[in-house]
Amino acid sequence: MKVGHLLPVGLISAATLAHEVLLMRLFSIIQWHHFAYMIISIALLGFGASGTFLAFARHPLVERYPAAFAASAALFGITAVASVAGAERLPFNALEIIWNPGQLGWLAGSYALLVLPFCFGATCIGLAFNRHPGQIGRVYAFDLVGAGIGALGTVGLLFLVPPPAALYFVAALGFAAAALAATDMARHRWLAVGSLGLAALLIAVWLPPSWTVPGPHMSQYKGLRMALEVPNARVVEERSSPLGLLTVVESPTVPFRYAPGLSLANTQEPLTQLAVFTDGDSITAITAYGGDPATVAYLDRTTAALPYRILKRPRILILGAGGGEQVLLALRAGADTVDAVELNPQMIDLVRNRFADFAGGIFSRPDVHLHLGEARAFAAATGERYDLIQMPLLDSFSAAAAGVQTMHENYTYTLQALRNYLAVLKPDGIIAITRWLRAPPRDILKLFATATAALEADGVAEAGQHLALIRSWNTATLLVARSAFTGEDVAAIRGFAAENFFDISWAPGISSADVNRYNQLDQEYLYEGALALLSPERADFIERYKFDIAPATDDRPYFFDFFRWRALPELLTLRTQGGAAMLDWGYLILATTLVQAAILSAVLILLPLWLRRRALGRGVHRLRFGLYFLALGLAFLFIEIAFIQRFVLFLGHPLYAVAVVLAGFLAFAGLGSAVAARWMAIVGRGSAVRGIALAVVVIACLATTYLLALPLIFERLVALPDAAKIAIALLLIAPLAIFMGMPFPLGLGHVGACSEAFIPWAWGINGCASVLSAILAVLLAMHIGFTGVVVIATILYLVAPALLAGSWDPYDQQTPQGFVPDRNRARVEPTPENPNRLATTPIESGRG
Repeated sequence: MKVGHLLPVGLISAATLAHEVLLMRLFSIIQWHHFAYMIISIALLGFGASGTFLAFARHPLVERYPAAFAASAALFGITAVASVAGAERLPFNALEIIWNPGQLGWLAGSYALLVLPFCFGATCIGLAFNRHPGQIGRVYAFDLVGAGIGALGTVGLLFLVPPPAALYFVAALGFAAAALAATDMARHRWLAVGSLGLAALLIAVWLPPSWTVPGPHMSQYKGLRMALEVPNARVVEERSSPLGLLTVVESPTVPFRYAPGLSLANTQEPLTQLAVFTDGDSITAITAYGGDPATVAYLDRTTAALPYRILKRPRILILGAGGGEQVLLALRAGADTVDAVELNPQMIDLVRNRFADFAGGIFSRPDVHLHLGEARAFAAATGERYDLIQMPLLDSFSAAAAGVQTMHENYTYTLQALRNYLAVLKPDGIIAITRWLRAPPRDILKLFATATAALEADGVAEAGQHLALIRSWNTATLLVARSAFTGEDVAAIRGFAAENFFDISWAPGISSADVNRYNQLDQEYLYEGALALLSPERADFIERYKFDIAPATDDRPYFFDFFRWRALPELLTLRTQGGAAMLDWGYLILATTLVQAAILSAVLILLPLWLRRRALGRGVHRLRFGLYFLALGLAFLFIEIAFIQRFVLFLGHPLYAVAVVLAGFLAFAGLGSAVAARWMAIVGRGSAVRGIALAVVVIACLATTYLLALPLIFERLVALPDAAKIAIALLLIAPLAIFMGMPFPLGLGHVGACSEAFIPWAWGINGCASVLSAILAVLLAMHIGFTGVVVIATILYLVAPALLAGSWDPYDQQTPQGFVPDRNRARVEPTPENPNRLATTPIESGRG
């Protein structure tokens, strides 16, 4: 088989994975970040459904392979654009699922549309497997390497063009694959290529997505949609990159005046602002600053200003510069030096260049040092020591209130993160963290519990002496001090709270008579929670609390996950009285998606295959073979998803992690597939089962080593430049991924030798498992951590070879008595090394 014949396979695979990563970016804008896992599930559902389709239509399609491949690739190109255009027209609103069951139907409709390009792309790859059963290793290698290139290339593409434009590029890759496949059609070759070009032109003209971000179908709960409801509000600037879509909005009629936690005692009107939304939600503001600190005196009356009553002319580190509001507060307070860290270079460019005059040039001042980087990475690398670390409020209240951030892994508020921040404080330094205030409290109590655990881990005996907490009507600010607060510090906290009508929820020495004075609650939950979290009964209180407020860790970095199943019946009972607002919907949406994916997988993949079970004939170990590919599908995705989450901390952004980890696993698994036959021949001594068993032992050893070593590696290397970290990530992934690429092609070759009719079954069952594992891995990680997910995957890998043991091995010298092999397995092809020699097994001719 010529390499040129495999190029269409690599190209369509690259297009399919590029489309998957691109849809993650699009749905982060239209909905929220956690819908990335729904896209992974949809993609894998398409792969599984394609296996079912091929099980029914394998023979006629394989006989017309070039035409069938070209048609499927062209349909991928058409549906890559058309499915998004159709899905965004559906009135699907994820947050209505709780009270409106009809939304489940629209969710199913979204699945049905978005699955189409993945089904057509996977059909191309499945056709290649069935057309070249003696070259499975090579086909799988081109498939995985192409997918890896597509995943990583999409990140680079998104630096150049916005997501809607990138959609056309992905569609063009599908047409290019179709054109390459069509060159094998002896007749009507140019007609085929010309028609594909015409189809591409028609898509560009007639089927563009009807939304240009911000579009009419962005979730109505996103801050941008609500901001554009302000009279005469308009978008004045947009910047797009893999790190996010930045949308700058102004309203000349009703100017934005955004100051979270502003005291009701404030009498100064905040300055006019431009609102900047990231992916339509997380908000920061660029303030019209003229250089006079007196004009921003209103910032002194926010809860975030509390540490400036304790510290004089501090050296400040701001983790999340945003539009510069906290920089203005620091300058107003007379800060000696301000180091501000911002992850998104386009945000820096907006404030420093595009709106520099509007912002008063605050990012160009000599006493303000702006750093491009991730918060944890900067804290780990800096050699400076600070009096104050400010962690401002950058997410929107609507997102926090709706609980849509539940699935968002956040390494900023973990136990390990707070310990990192404490390490870069001066002896009398303070960390100040501001969060939205929700009732009943969740965020603040979880943060308080995390800070308490971090202080105790650093050897503090009485953590309560190092903590202070105040609240306004909508925000709360927690102070975490490296040294115990003095009596003078506590007096300053009391004075600041009294002047601004803020309530003290915790400070050393306060009592129940000092709390709940101004913004009164039926019950002072924060004070009572602080007492409980500082008492010996802390663990019991955390367990009994209706929401999950256990400290987040780097192994379970879901700070915004407060969901408890046992509280669900009560909250649903109260939904007509406002109880729905207390639900953390992100978790329920993901659980709902898992159920629906399981049903769709069963209907589209398993049921049709089960109906054709007689086509496999007798003597084929259907159950054991099926369980083998089920275990591989679960295990591969479990490790892949767990590593994506692990590398978010190291690489600094979820999309970077998705692209780099996907690319690494797919590309190096492709390399493993390419050398699988040699591994089987040399190490497995000619036995596929033995080769698989030895490969999974290596996988188990490497996975266990990584569980222990990766945290230490990340801690020491997190401060390196992005390019270096990407290279290191790929090198770390390579050994594990190479061996993870062996069990599937070796197993597929082994099973195909027993029965070629089982190949579509294997493809479909593996796809079905992958659909479920993409979502299940995240749900498991929220409960048992990424370590637990990898352990489960390792067990599945170790069990898998036993499912093939005892079945007929084509390399064994004798066939088990009573076994009837598939007569079709004798289909033979010349090997590349010797065109005159015939290969009698699928794997034998697939060397590298």
